[in-house]
This record gives sequence, structure tokens and C-alpha cells, in this order.
Amino acid sequence: MSALSGKSMASAAEVARLAGVSRSAVSRTFTSGSSVSAETRRKVLAAAEALNYHVNHLARSLSKEACRPVCILGGNLSAPYQASLLDQITRRLHQAQRAVMVINTDGGEESSNTALRQTLNYRAAATIVLSGTPQASLVETCLQSGQQVILINRMGQFAGADNIEIDYTSTMTDAYHMLSRAGCQHITMISSSVRSPSMVIRETKFLEAASHAGGACQLVRSGPASYETGATAARELLAGRHRPDGVFCVTDLVACGFIDVARHEFGLRIPEDICVIGFDNIEQAGWVGYQLTTFAQPLTDMANAIIELLLSPPSPGMPGKRLFQAPPVWRKTVRSC
Repeated sequence: MSALSGKSMASAAEVARLAGVSRSAVSRTFTSGSSVSAETRRKVLAAAEALNYHVNHLARSLSKEACRPVCILGGNLSAPYQASLLDQITRRLHQAQRAVMVINTDGGEESSNTALRQTLNYRAAATIVLSGTPQASLVETCLQSGQQVILINRMGQFAGADNIEIDYTSTMTDAYHMLSRAGCQHITMISSSVRSPSMVIRETKFLEAASHAGGACQLVRSGPASYETGATAARELLAGRHRPDGVFCVTDLVACGFIDVARHEFGLRIPEDICVIGFDNIEQAGWVGYQLTTFAQPLTDMANAIIELLLSPPSPGMPGKRLFQAPPVWRKTVRSC
């Protein structure tokens, strides 16, 4: 029978027996900086290759804070923005040689709690909470367990957590004035019916910018921050008597839905008849069919800041905060000023 005929993973004890060395010699061979003779190393590596043995780094990491896995908590992970954010974070975590555990909260609170308990059992060193709608109870569980918690666009929602945030005050002010300078007289904001922290603050700050400028702004919430919501809002707004000539959408996905209906069902020209601005700068925003003017969340910089917080966490009781700008990306859905 060959050494590889069994289905279970080989153990360090099996490697030791095949190599004719002690279990501790196997451990030293796979521990950087440990002392082991050249002949012992040769025997151990040959036995490990024959048995297809791999070191259990997870087991080793349980006693080392810096090597423990990192949990990522988020919902709606198939949406373009969430998928891009997850991609950037996991790439940087892999480069930092950190194991990653992802919990999709769309399964409901009960299944999310079960998955979260699993990460705590694995002694996850930190939990990164994506923007959106992960339940507050899940975040509280992480904090109460003594984990480092990093929140993305959750706007200081929990004491003791580190925060990665966008400066929405300046960004939303810029968004309103871009429409105003384009000559828009009847501005509408299409927001989300899902009251997540990032959606609420975008809505609040945009309406504040309109108020400070002395302008009126209609607010519409036709559903979650999705393509379908943008399409529904377009049908409601453009069929009415008081059609807007400038629209700010809380996400690019909403803006894409609005644009398609405006063009293909109402025959409107963009930006000649109506200006549209989105937010996030997802890949689709740059497609030829949209060429959407939007605001770019600096995902790479945000992911790098997360790694910095993981590698050099702030002192206890003094959570870290990183504030980023989301610069405008001018394309072809807003008239030139």
C-alpha cells in the first residue's frame, strides 16, 4: 500500500515515524529559525513529501495573536461594490499571510450567529465589518469577546471599535453643487429604504448641502440600493408632472437602473435632458453604456489602512480612525459647468 493511499491528512507523528526521528524534530524542521541537523532535515522533508504532509498553521496560530485568522462580516456580497471591497481586503490579508474567514450575513441572524461563534472558537484575532447591514448584535458579540473590530463606513456606531470612514460631509456637498453648477433646477435624491449607516449619512449630508445652499431637493426611497430601485424610481419620477433635471443616486447601481429606464423607456438624453450622479465608482460606472459621473471610494487605500490597524492596533480604549476622501470621477452624465 502506498503512503498516499489513505484519505486522511498525514500527521506530524506519521512523518516522524517514516523519517525515523522524533516528533519534536519534525516540529523544528518546519519552524523558521529552529536548530536541526542537515541530515534530520533531509529525512523529514523526504518523509513529508512522500506523505503529502502540510503544517497545520491554524493550530499553530492559536497561541500567536499576530497569526490568528481574521473574520470578515458582510452582506449582499455579490453586489459590485461589496465584491470589489471584499476583493481588495482579502488580497491584502493574503499578502500579510493572514488566514481569512468570511461570514455572509444574508442567511439571517441565527445562521450568522452560528458562523460567528465558529470564528470565535478558532480564536479569530479581529473582525472586519463591511458597510451595509450586518446585525448590530454580531458586532457587539465580537467586541464583548475582546476581539479587535474594524468597521467600514459604520460611522462610529460602536464604542471601542476602529473605524474606516469616508468624509461624507465634503463629498455630498460636492455632489449637490456639481448638479447645481450644471444648471439643474429640480434636483432629486434617490436614497435607500434600507437604513444602513452609510446610506443614512449619504442621505443626511446631501439634504444638508441642499438646505445650506438654499435649494429644494426631493427625496425618493423606492427600495434597497439596487439596480431595480433605480429603475423603479425613474418610472415614478419621470412619469410625473414635476420631472427632475438632476438626480443624485446613493449608489452607482441605483444610477445605472435610473439611466437605463430614462433612456430606453422615456427617450431622455443624458446629460442634455437630465443629469445623473452616482456613488462608489464600481466597474460598471465606466462602461460605455453608462459613462457615469460618480465618486470613487479609495478601496485600495482603505484595505491598506485595515492592514495597518491589524498590524499596529491602537492602545486599548483609544480606537483608531482613518478618514478618506472620495474624489469625483467626471464622465458624461453631468453637463459641463
